[in-house]
Amino acid sequence: MSLTPAYQHKLAEKLTILNDRGQGVLIRMYNIKKTCSDPKSKPPFLVEKSMESSLKYINKKFPNIDVRNSTQHLGLVHREKTEIIRFLTNYYQSFVDVMEFRDHVYELLNTIDACQCHFDINLNFDFTRSYLDLIVTYTSVILLLSRIEDRRILIGLYNCAHEMVHGHSDASFARLGQMVLEYDHPLKKLTEEFTPHTKAVSGALLSLHFLFVRRNQGAEQWRSAQLLSVISTPPAMINPANSDTMACEYLSMEVMERWIIIGFLLCHGCLNSNSQCQKLWKLCLQGSLYITLIREDVLQVHKVTEDLFSGLKGYGKRVADIKESKEHAIANSGQLHCQRRQFLRMAVKELGSVLTDEPGLLGPKALLAFMALSFIRDEVTWLVRHIENVTKTKTPEDYADINIAELLFLLEEIRALVRRHIKVIQQYHLQYLARFDALVLSDIIQNLSVCPEEESIIMSSFVSTLSSLNLKQVVDNGEKFEFSGLRLDWFRLQVYTSVTKAPLHLHENPDLAKVMNLIVFHSQMLDSVEKMLVETSDLSIFCFHLRVFEKMFAMTLEEPAMLRYAIAFPLICAHFVHCTHEMCPEEYPHLKNHGLHHCNSFLEDLAKQTSNCVLEICAEQRNLSEQKLLPKHCATTISKAKNKKTMKQRQIPRKGEPERDKPGAESHRKNRSIVTTMDKLHLTLTELALTMNHVHSFSVFEHTIFPSEYLSSHLEARLNRAIVWLAGYNAPTQEIVRPSELLAGVKAYIGFIQSLAQFLGADASRIIRSALLQQTQPLDSSGEQTITTLYTNWYLESLLRQASSGAIILAPAMQAFINLPREGEQNFSAEEFSDISEMRALAELLGPYGMKFLSENLLWHVTSQIVELKKLVVENMDVLVQIRSNFSKPDLMASLLPQLIGAENVLKRMTIIGVILSFRAMAQEGLREVFSSHCPFLMGPIECLKEFVTPDTDIKVTLSVFELASAAGVGCDIDPALVAAIANLKADTSSPEEEYKVACLLLIFIAVSLPLLATDPSSFYNIEKDGYNNNIHCLTKAIIQVSAALFTVYNKNIETHLKEFLVVASVSLLQLGQETDKLKTRNRESISLLMRLVVEESSFLTLDMLESCFPYVLLRNAYREVSRTFHLNRVPASTH
Repeated sequence: MSLTPAYQHKLAEKLTILNDRGQGVLIRMYNIKKTCSDPKSKPPFLVEKSMESSLKYINKKFPNIDVRNSTQHLGLVHREKTEIIRFLTNYYQSFVDVMEFRDHVYELLNTIDACQCHFDINLNFDFTRSYLDLIVTYTSVILLLSRIEDRRILIGLYNCAHEMVHGHSDASFARLGQMVLEYDHPLKKLTEEFTPHTKAVSGALLSLHFLFVRRNQGAEQWRSAQLLSVISTPPAMINPANSDTMACEYLSMEVMERWIIIGFLLCHGCLNSNSQCQKLWKLCLQGSLYITLIREDVLQVHKVTEDLFSGLKGYGKRVADIKESKEHAIANSGQLHCQRRQFLRMAVKELGSVLTDEPGLLGPKALLAFMALSFIRDEVTWLVRHIENVTKTKTPEDYADINIAELLFLLEEIRALVRRHIKVIQQYHLQYLARFDALVLSDIIQNLSVCPEEESIIMSSFVSTLSSLNLKQVVDNGEKFEFSGLRLDWFRLQVYTSVTKAPLHLHENPDLAKVMNLIVFHSQMLDSVEKMLVETSDLSIFCFHLRVFEKMFAMTLEEPAMLRYAIAFPLICAHFVHCTHEMCPEEYPHLKNHGLHHCNSFLEDLAKQTSNCVLEICAEQRNLSEQKLLPKHCATTISKAKNKKTMKQRQIPRKGEPERDKPGAESHRKNRSIVTTMDKLHLTLTELALTMNHVHSFSVFEHTIFPSEYLSSHLEARLNRAIVWLAGYNAPTQEIVRPSELLAGVKAYIGFIQSLAQFLGADASRIIRSALLQQTQPLDSSGEQTITTLYTNWYLESLLRQASSGAIILAPAMQAFINLPREGEQNFSAEEFSDISEMRALAELLGPYGMKFLSENLLWHVTSQIVELKKLVVENMDVLVQIRSNFSKPDLMASLLPQLIGAENVLKRMTIIGVILSFRAMAQEGLREVFSSHCPFLMGPIECLKEFVTPDTDIKVTLSVFELASAAGVGCDIDPALVAAIANLKADTSSPEEEYKVACLLLIFIAVSLPLLATDPSSFYNIEKDGYNNNIHCLTKAIIQVSAALFTVYNKNIETHLKEFLVVASVSLLQLGQETDKLKTRNRESISLLMRLVVEESSFLTLDMLESCFPYVLLRNAYREVSRTFHLNRVPASTH
């Protein structure tokens, strides 16, 4: 064949296009096989019971199906023909694509044979690689086609439906059906078809011999050759890492194995005639048990080869070679690859450290980086495809690498280094191309003995392109380079100079090939670094070996030393996008889901483990704080110190009381080798922090992933749960931790988390703020109860319920609730939960929002009592109206008072309201102190604004200002929250006038009922507690605050109505002095003191107002009598 057709055949272009097309067809075959092997994704017609007989008939008669005379068998097909065509068109067209691809492949292979091309991987690398890739891709397509069990049914069913609709078979069906039949035994047919191509294929494979032997060495040879080492020869550190065959240095071993195995499988004739072919083939058989066809579809090398050769004459020795190689592979390959992985871990770690320290070396040593990536990728893919398929082995440890995470991490590290310093690489190689490669190439071209016109034009364009490069293109402009045209021209030149009758032969001019291979690599460093990274380090195979991927990740989490490398697994999910192909867009969503799901799953597990570790250390810190540093624990130490002075012998501790260590004892070590729990936790946390903080963000498909956000969300959720757990709430027993102790525990947690901010990469302040803010709400973000809800429920259900029943009283002198000794009541100390320090701690924990929630719940109970009080007032309406008009007439009052129903009930309910409002006032005071401490610059203006409010100020403005003040814990004359709560109680039936009347009569009812309190033995005023044992001193707060709120709602004058109450109450108590029954006047003096307390509680009343209706002398006498009686009662106790 003349040379001119070699130009016209466009072999380079056809090989490039067909290889890409072949990959698309192969992926489509894989997708059909995958779809049809899963009942859930199969076309619906293949799983319907009614279609079963039709499908069996089509499968049996394929491809000679008589559609017209088979209505009995194909009736259902006829009924569903339109749907069948709609569903199966893509499947059918994919099979047609296989047939067309086959035609183009054989046409091209025949053309290459006719041109008598010379293949040599070391010289015409692109030509040889594309040729071998095409053969392997074509073989993989045919093998995968034969593995689709439903191929006959899919093709036959579509054609039947097509014939029923159009009246004739599809144009491609006859040839397609014949092709499917021919490839029922694919390898047998393929070997027959490839016999004419044996010379070209074997020639191409033999050129791999030296390269394969050199690359297929053990770890010891690699180590002795100082492979991948930059520092082994210090003087040569900045020398460029070059090779005569640059692309061969990072060529995948798996790809070469696939070429050799499949190539000699198809052209096996040369194995008996050529000893070099035989050696190469045997060496390859000893390396792997499985090679990949596509994704997880593998070829069981020895079994398939043995099955084929067993049926051929004269191949007995080859079968023996196969068995021997298989035994060798089983015995040695696992160990060989295990040692390689160990070597790579050390060598690549060293390479990464050097390049990180001196990124400028990435220029001359870029080849080493890509070689390292390629070697790691080869070892990982070998392990993945064997770990999935090798089930029985004497050395399972060779297939279960617990250190695999480190290797994956190193791969990602080198990739990141290359991306980070791409400008360094570009600057170096641009100068290399312009100042060295262009000059060398020019000299070589000038020294060529023969140089045809076409080749001369191409090579001249190379020199001119390279010579025009300028460093400013990278430094100043950041220009995007494009050398794909240059590389395609070199591919064309390889073809032109590899034809037998070419005037210029490449194998006669190896220097040209060497410099052009170097130029190709250098050009890729300018415009195709990302493609090179994909070519050398793509691990998208994990997308199809998810079980192995998950198992490796689980092993990594169990190995403490590997935790720092665990981030490699989510990062590798970003590789999954590289296994997509434009010819199979329908699988893109599935691959995307796999990538995102596993990335999310891995990061969730890492974040969960990290947050668990953080919270365990927090718990330890809290234990140290609680067990040793809380003030209550110093009592024991003080007691012991005191006893030592009085007792000669050391006091023996009681049983069940363990000796408590002093703070700091946990840090004492007798031996440095002793490892405590905290040591282990800190070490684990260090490793996890390194992995979570390794990258700020990365992309998986179109999504940007932030690992720190996973950790933040987990830490936030765990901190929320931990705070609730610290509260120790037990619903059945109504036990809960004191607020001050909980606050100490929370501070221990927060203090440790804040100290981790710079190590974890998460925003510790945001996590803490968010968690604490959620705890101020009734429910957190996950719908769980918070400490706000727990403490609100506990104070209402435990403390205030017992206070309402009289088991707990408010002691104003102590500013706390205290217990009264009673049997059968819960044995918690009310003082420990309600004193000033506890209220401050509660306010600090719940914050303004939480205190508002507590307040709303308290006021709900208050309004419930007010509703009941209104009912009692309505029930006694007529009597109360008469009393209001005649309260100063003793005779009439004597007849009216007995007519009142539920007077004791009114006092009881008002006392309950008073208790609740008193507790609320204490909580508000705690909030005020905390708020003043945290935000003094805000508290000042709020208090100042409150001072500007006068009785003449508009009520809406007043309430707005009071609401602001109340939110900061500042006490107000009118409680805006109580006003709002009462305003929401407006009855549907009654008018505002009637409601107002009820409010007025309620005060009258309370005033005339006060004398009844004198009969209660508990109504004695205790001067030590500054209150009464039945909590009636809380009545004053209830009367004042409820009155102020009620008359604010009805827009009436508060002072006027309180004066009326004062007058009526004074008259009632003065009339008590005329009572002759001693039981009714038992505690008259104590009850009289309530009048003084009412005035003290209200800003609307003064002592002068009280003096006008209740002489102060009576109060003075009452104080003296109460004091005398109190001291008289204490005398017998002290005498005893």
